[in-house]
Amino acid sequence: MATYVLVAGNWLGGWAWSDVTRHLRAAGHDVHPVTLTGVGDRVHLASSTIDLDTHISDVVHTMEYADLHDVILVGHSYGGFPVTGAADKVPDRLARVVYVDSGPLPDGSSQLDTLGPEGRDAILARMGADPDDGWREPLPTWAAVEADGTGGGLDEAAWARIAARATDQPLGANAQPLHLVDDKGRNAIPHTLITCLFPLEQVRAMIAAKHPFFAAFTADQDWSYAELPTGHWPMFSEPEQLARILDDLSGQ
Repeated sequence: MATYVLVAGNWLGGWAWSDVTRHLRAAGHDVHPVTLTGVGDRVHLASSTIDLDTHISDVVHTMEYADLHDVILVGHSYGGFPVTGAADKVPDRLARVVYVDSGPLPDGSSQLDTLGPEGRDAILARMGADPDDGWREPLPTWAAVEADGTGGGLDEAAWARIAARATDQPLGANAQPLHLVDDKGRNAIPHTLITCLFPLEQVRAMIAAKHPFFAAFTADQDWSYAELPTGHWPMFSEPEQLARILDDLSGQ
């Protein structure tokens, strides 16, 4: 039996992992889906004061207060940021860090940086101009998801079911840069990247080219890779296959 802590990306809470959790528990594993502050069933705590440190603490406290050890810590999309921060703080509790269509970005970078300078600055300007609501980011429409290609494996009806439970993302968490202090401890943990939106061959080329998405990949980290061809939301489009890949990691 392995212990999993699951952290979803923007707009989602622990509920997003329900199908994956069901499969992992059926395989005998202990599974802890995390709902980050301000989203999902913790949306009543949403405010402009939520930042990345808040979400890192959510992940760390999940492990500390449940006294979890040898954890396979899984981060999807934006969830890779608090997962990386948590791995930096409590590496002794972890058996493996897994990035699902995500990756560890460098110290000093924020999720907004992945949008490029223009995209980042536009959101920061909006946040500053509208302090009452500018800190919220709503879930994209199905038309936007279909247009950018991230919705593979889903259809409009499936997206409507997701949208019915999704909540606005507190942008302070996306805007705050990651601050890391324990490279040695974090890098000693085995890491796995599960690629979904991009084929594994393309991702390997992006890593070799030092693409910004994969700028924190270093030779002193122990990396393994798995490919799950689907869209950016595999917990919805391919939950059984995602659970199978995660289950396989318990034996490594």
